[in-house]
Amino acid sequence: MINHTFPANILDKNSLNTELQSSNQEQKGILESSLYLSLPLQSKISAPQTWLVFIAAMFLVSVPVFIEAPLVRSLPTLSLAITGFWVWLSITLMSRPHTHLWGDLLQGFSWSWLAGSIYWGWLRWEPAWHLPIESIGLPYALWCLTRNWGKVGNWFYLGSLFGTVLTDIYFYLADLMPYWRQIMNADTVGASQILQNALTQVQTTWGQVWAITLALVLMIVGVLSLVNKQRHWYAFGGAVLSTILVDSLFLLAAIVAH
Repeated sequence: MINHTFPANILDKNSLNTELQSSNQEQKGILESSLYLSLPLQSKISAPQTWLVFIAAMFLVSVPVFIEAPLVRSLPTLSLAITGFWVWLSITLMSRPHTHLWGDLLQGFSWSWLAGSIYWGWLRWEPAWHLPIESIGLPYALWCLTRNWGKVGNWFYLGSLFGTVLTDIYFYLADLMPYWRQIMNADTVGASQILQNALTQVQTTWGQVWAITLALVLMIVGVLSLVNKQRHWYAFGGAVLSTILVDSLFLLAAIVAH
């Protein structure tokens, strides 16, 4: 009779090999999971989510125009206090993996809200203070970006600031700053006439040439930023392109008043 019994040492070796293979597979799985979690969030979000960042950025640039602007004129202290709520909400969202992206974006929006509350609440009569106040978060944003932290929110803030800079440049080039000062001190009836005068200035050849030129700059910068297909560039591009929308709304308001 043939003995089918294997030596004990062979069984021990086979058992050991099986355990080692199982252990290696588990370690490989853990390593792959760790590598996945360590990847930038950009590599883990889908294309639709990336476009949501773009849409959200455009919305957040428009919010101050429709919500913060009327609030800050009547209740500037409340508007300033709301900045604390945005900061708290952004920190809360960033502390959770599934909402980190939106907390990051909201963190950049908090700087724009803070700047708007300060300037339009207490300094709106002097246009020379506009850009310095709007740039209040610039040192922080640049500091964060050098450390590769908060890229979505900080690039959103930079995109919003870039649009503000070009808009203010246009006001200087088209000689609209005097109307800015006048309208901030005028009542409702007087503001309508000032808007009509400003519109006349915009409709000059000089005003139209610079309006088209700066609009093209905003369009080119905004569109090129989307070529990278990265979420922070989508936040930047959305903020830049929405500047065209907001400026167009102001122009439409002036035309309606005319």
